[in-house]
Amino acid sequence: MLTDPNNSMIEVTRLNGEKFIINAMYIEKVQTLPDTTITLMNGKKYFVKDSEEEVYKKAMHFYQKIGLTNLVVKGENDK
Repeated sequence: MLTDPNNSMIEVTRLNGEKFIINAMYIEKVQTLPDTTITLMNGKKYFVKDSEEEVYKKAMHFYQKIGLTNLVVKGENDK
């Protein structure tokens, strides 16, 4: 895996099989539409082979390493 434990990047795979690195800190949402779609904070979308759960686990693994797992995140339905 290309993921470097010392930075905020995670490895994902494009639909064509090409692996690339994405900054986990800029992920706004991950959806299955039916392909897994990663939307970044700037609105850019990436379609990947990795499942929604795999992307979530990779991001959470990174957040655990830097101590962000205990933060409360408000969703669209929260007030």
